[in-house]
Amino acid sequence: MIYEPLTMKKVALPAIVLFFACNFVKAQATKAPAYPLIDHNTYFSIWSFSDTLNAALTKHWTGKDQSLLGLIKVDGTTYRFMGKEGPVYKPILPASDEQPYTCKYTETEPSGSWESIKYDDSNWNTGAAPFTDDSSRAKTLWTSKDIWVRRTFTLNDLSIDKLVLKLNHDDNVEVYLNGDKIYSFVGWVSDFKLIALKDKFKNRLKQGDNVLAIHCANTAGGSWLDAGLLDEVKPNTTGGIILLAKQKSVEVNATQTIYNFNCVDVDLQVTFTSPLLMNDLDIFSRPVSYITYKVKSTDGKSHNVKVLFSASTAIAVNNPSQQVNTQKYATSSLSILKAGTVAQPILQKKGDDLRIDWGYMYVAVPKSGNELQYVTAQGGSVPSFVSGKINSTNKPGTLLELNTVLNFGSVGAAAKEKFVELGYDDLYSVQYFQQNLKPWWKLSGATIEGELSTAALQYAAVIKKCDGFNKNMYNDAVKAGGKSYADLCALAYRQSISAHQLLKSPQGDILFLSKENFSNGSINTVDVTYPSAPLYLLYNPKLLEGMLNGIFYYCESPAWQHNFAAHDLGTYPIANGQTYGENMPVEESGNMIILTAAIAKAEGNASFAKKHWKTLTTWAAYLSNNGFDPGNQLCTDDFAGHLARNANLSVKAIVALGAYADLASKLGKRSVAAQYYSLAAGMAVKWQGLADAGDHYSLVFGDKSTWSQKYNLVWDKVLGLRLFPAAVYKKEVNYYLTKQNTFGLPLDSRKTYTKSDWILWTASLADNQKDFKALTDPVYKYATETPTRVPLSDWHETTDGKMVGFQARSVVGGYFMKLLESKWVK
Repeated sequence: MIYEPLTMKKVALPAIVLFFACNFVKAQATKAPAYPLIDHNTYFSIWSFSDTLNAALTKHWTGKDQSLLGLIKVDGTTYRFMGKEGPVYKPILPASDEQPYTCKYTETEPSGSWESIKYDDSNWNTGAAPFTDDSSRAKTLWTSKDIWVRRTFTLNDLSIDKLVLKLNHDDNVEVYLNGDKIYSFVGWVSDFKLIALKDKFKNRLKQGDNVLAIHCANTAGGSWLDAGLLDEVKPNTTGGIILLAKQKSVEVNATQTIYNFNCVDVDLQVTFTSPLLMNDLDIFSRPVSYITYKVKSTDGKSHNVKVLFSASTAIAVNNPSQQVNTQKYATSSLSILKAGTVAQPILQKKGDDLRIDWGYMYVAVPKSGNELQYVTAQGGSVPSFVSGKINSTNKPGTLLELNTVLNFGSVGAAAKEKFVELGYDDLYSVQYFQQNLKPWWKLSGATIEGELSTAALQYAAVIKKCDGFNKNMYNDAVKAGGKSYADLCALAYRQSISAHQLLKSPQGDILFLSKENFSNGSINTVDVTYPSAPLYLLYNPKLLEGMLNGIFYYCESPAWQHNFAAHDLGTYPIANGQTYGENMPVEESGNMIILTAAIAKAEGNASFAKKHWKTLTTWAAYLSNNGFDPGNQLCTDDFAGHLARNANLSVKAIVALGAYADLASKLGKRSVAAQYYSLAAGMAVKWQGLADAGDHYSLVFGDKSTWSQKYNLVWDKVLGLRLFPAAVYKKEVNYYLTKQNTFGLPLDSRKTYTKSDWILWTASLADNQKDFKALTDPVYKYATETPTRVPLSDWHETTDGKMVGFQARSVVGGYFMKLLESKWVK
């Protein structure tokens, strides 16, 4: 079933109200911690981390460079409007990701000047890097506390521009070059770091033998050591000076990010469209974004205009040292550039801070435009465009550049428009219980060339649909919670969706699997689905079914031997069963029941619940016995630690039992419905007594000095269960208004940090706009003023607005709770 996006009711409004409503549409979000550019799934997700598009390299959501570069040439003068040229490195002493190497090492503390060139290391062991305790990745297994490494190398050429240390270490490290300490650090890193060294250390290098010596101490957890040296090469300035285009504005709406620039006598608009339209899964699942360029003269004269779009093959690798192949070819309607790793290690890596290194990226333009496409080595796109001297390569390499030049010809006052497509074919997206699954868009045998062609053919229609959806969603959000709230929804929309991948299970069920970005990398985590749900309940509850189907399948299989719900399906992209180390029985069972009831409300029937009634009944029985006064366990806020007698977790259990009763009623099971509703209602009364702390309700039963956000109460309101009286909501909201800090309401009385998704849920308990706005405006302030420039973090400090942890997670779909409440609660 396909669901149309919700639209505003057609009502007659005074002229002044219509005027403001139109202006809301024209002035969507203009400030963000980071700006979404290309957003489809957790691997195909490119952002600008700065307010000005040409101030920095564009990045993957993890923060690793994935360069999109844009230049415009007006009458021979070149301006940069997107990204910037990244540094180019040449290996002096390759690390193991660039070239295998061996060196001398010992795990026994050496005597004497072990770091000097003349030290005799002949009695040391010889081993290959990396040195680590991870047996699956180690070339040399290192399980002791300390390791000392000496790597002797020969240099013939000392013409080095800037010496850079390339280092991956876990934990504490000291690094020496020819006997001089060049770097030290207490702590660990999770990937190679590039450390620019002072010129005095470069001058210590000599022709002939040199030695890089390192001591690494493993103080806790895992161990790792790998290192090399690089030369940061001076940039190629062939062709002359490049000016910066002046950015006049940026706007973020649900499906687009729009930039406006001025280049003296020419205006340029650049629009990034990722058409994530949930009412059309063909468009929604298509891994193709548009980059649209619109140019016009501002001085009444005509100007000759060309635009360069250059995409780094970093988009198709996990680390910059991976070798890439490229191809230039054409279909009947498109000119295409293609790139992907030589190795193609399909689904061979799992974890959090990773990027895709299998499948292929594509840059395509309509063939009818006769646009110029070519491939250059890193650093070659800019001088080639500026000088007009094209030297394309088809050789394998690292960090190659896929270049497309759009020739607008003579441009006058009438705007001219052209677009480029950026797409990605991941071949296989996820391993699901030992079976590799293709993405949803491939189910009918589609090819990426076919999807690119269809996207180009449908360009005008898709842009029109996006524009309509953007306006409808924003106007609905303004009506529900005000302009600042609507801006938050605009910022959240693409981020939430692009933390998922859409597939179909071997059993024929829809799967919409999340990655727990920068928290632990789990796939299909139930307590990530739970906060994300409001967005999908609004615009396509079938996608929420896709977030629950895998958990139901797993929990109904012999592999799951518990009477409560699982936490996850594995570590992304491998969904072969739970890998999180500890269960959250009340949390996840409550989440699954509540969300199943929410799907029934959204769809107008309980057919989804009927398919899993036996499992839901098992979980309801568990909550009946264990949910009201929870034992010492984790909840979704696991970063806050274990907590017994958690009053908010108790609310979740009570609401889940009420939701189960509601489902039973919808399925005609009247006696079951009466039994469980009576049980839940009785618990709600008892809860009010145990949690009562005078002017609020406590964090834990029995401690009136504590408090917490009771965000789980919102489902009692939204589902219309009426287990708790409105006075409970009111008491809590009134108390929260006295506990706010500059950047929001703390999660509870233990710390000053918060979760912004939960604030939006908590604020939706308010019975008036003034209180809702008072609770949510600090979240807007956080989103627009945080000094942490990454895709929106949902876990931040309320005193200074800095990110505590997490980023780019799907849970910001929870920002749509107020909009959901406005639709469902009358």
